[in-house]
Amino acid sequence: MIVYLKLLRPHQWLKNLMLFFPPFLGGVLFVPGFFQKGLLPFAVFCIASSATYIFNDIRDQEQDRVHPKKQHRPIASGAVSVSNAVVLGSVLFIASILLSLKLPVMFMGWLMAYFGLSFAYSTVLKDQPIFDIFCVASGFVFRLFAGGAAFGVVVSDWLFLSVMLLALFLSAGKRLGEKKMLGESSGQHRKSLDSYPEGTLDGFMYMSGAAVLVTYTLYVITMHKLVFTVPLCCFGLFRYMMIVKRGGSGDPTDSLLKDPVMFMVGLLWVVMVGVSTYLS
Repeated sequence: MIVYLKLLRPHQWLKNLMLFFPPFLGGVLFVPGFFQKGLLPFAVFCIASSATYIFNDIRDQEQDRVHPKKQHRPIASGAVSVSNAVVLGSVLFIASILLSLKLPVMFMGWLMAYFGLSFAYSTVLKDQPIFDIFCVASGFVFRLFAGGAAFGVVVSDWLFLSVMLLALFLSAGKRLGEKKMLGESSGQHRKSLDSYPEGTLDGFMYMSGAAVLVTYTLYVITMHKLVFTVPLCCFGLFRYMMIVKRGGSGDPTDSLLKDPVMFMVGLLWVVMVGVSTYLS
């Protein structure tokens, strides 16, 4: 049972908290009965994302076996058979679709877009340089707009740009971390990594990091109350870059959960935004 839970990658469900960003930043998340509206959409995206992880692991099982960490994944290690994984992934896919029928039509539209993107990424785009980074980043943006649809909250242009650029920054850092960790064998695990000339991923990360800082600053200025979170955001960007350059994996979830400083930065940001938005 534990090995099947590992196959679902529950720690990655943290990404689905992006659904709560529109109402949280909009100051309506804690309106009576509002938070409960997000529980089903959150569950749907957790189920859906686990389904995509399973099918991605099935396709990547050979490449994962040459990765020092991913070789221990259930399918790559042989702990879970491909046939059982296909059945579980199919059940999760169908369940997420059926549950989404109870939610707004726009939410289902973003969910289907997420599935389409995941399929294109797993089959073709993950091996194409730059496309792979934008695909990973777009997954965060789709969650953002799905959250807006689920809660009936409009996602502002500034919030979209801030999230998109931050996601590009994190995606570039993740690829750079993989390339540094795997060294000369990086192309055996992910073909796109061989296509990035030396220093390219560094440049992508620095450029997108600077862009997100500027965009986020302009966004919080329009919010009036959140400008004091800008230095914290800058600190978080610097910390993540240091983790990647030190040889860390660059996975955003791992960085947040395994690095105490990053975890405290994230928690402090939530507290500062919450106090400024709901108590002032």
